Amino acid sequence: MPDPEKLPSNGLSYKQAGVDIDAGNALVEAIKPAVRSTRRPGADGEIGGFGGVFDLRAAGFSDPVLVAANDGVGTKLRIAIETGINDTIGIDLVAMCVNDLVVQGAEPLLFLDYFATGRLDVAAGVKIVEGIAEGCLQAGCALIGGETAEMPGMYAENDYDLAGFAVGAAERGTLLPRSDVSAGDVLIGIASSGVHSNGFSLVRRLVDLSGLGYDAPAPFDADATLGEALLVPTRIYVKPILAALRAGIGIKALAHITGGGFVDNIPRVLPATLAAHVDLDMVAVPPVFSWLARIGGLGQAEMLRTFNCGIGMIAALAPAEADALIAALAAEGEFAYRIGMLTPRGDDAVTFSGTLAL
Repeated sequence: MPDPEKLPSNGLSYKQAGVDIDAGNALVEAIKPAVRSTRRPGADGEIGGFGGVFDLRAAGFSDPVLVAANDGVGTKLRIAIETGINDTIGIDLVAMCVNDLVVQGAEPLLFLDYFATGRLDVAAGVKIVEGIAEGCLQAGCALIGGETAEMPGMYAENDYDLAGFAVGAAERGTLLPRSDVSAGDVLIGIASSGVHSNGFSLVRRLVDLSGLGYDAPAPFDADATLGEALLVPTRIYVKPILAALRAGIGIKALAHITGGGFVDNIPRVLPATLAAHVDLDMVAVPPVFSWLARIGGLGQAEMLRTFNCGIGMIAALAPAEADALIAALAAEGEFAYRIGMLTPRGDDAVTFSGTLAL
């Protein structure tokens, strides 16, 4: 039993234990304008209740199928934490979820976040949630709620973690991949904005090997520090892809190129009878990947299975529609181009010709 004489005379408080309820309430109030900015048909409520509500009929759906996805940002968070650059990591969080929805032909409708930290810094929290709101605006979905957890003892004081949860919808019968994916279909690569949010355990090891600090000039980008260049947020492809689908362009399958690179992600949307052949001579590799490969002595096979290498999403469609898709994506600000085709499956689900220009 504790000695009563050694107990605090006035008792302990939750705040003394490391959890500041007032700071949590202040964060909720501070982020309300950012959350309101993401309103869309179907979601008009305020945050602060016990749950978010979404009206599918108000969103324009008649016979919807719901599609859900959740994800995090991975160890890219460590760079945001160490540099104090917190305003874009929320975009990554949204991107990793909503890009997984749109590859199934679904329109992202709503998003919820989970933000856990050792000590709640309201100013940093506002930056993080404003980034999440910006990602929702880019994706056209509503930020309808979330959870902030202050957990001293679970996380170091300045550390935090993020998770995201997105729900989308598509009219019944329109989900991707389509059943008519076939040999001879063209593969269209859509350019990434950089490393996106995968492979950062390796990226951080390579930065250590380079001897550079995150505040040093980026060797591959004259206009940014290394930290800023590596924190360029994941590109959100939702609106351009949905615009192409609504224009009637016959996209048959889409693959989001995340962890596992080309090798593991393309086969996820192909039947067992088909393989993807990628011409690596066609792939425009951003300088950041060349730098990473050089620092670590990484071979082509490792690069292709770890990073997106400049292609954030791949579409498969009939050759006659390829030019229309490229033009439609260009009109929405995306750089897209042919990188290969589908072939009958042999020993490998993905085959390559040519060489990455690292």
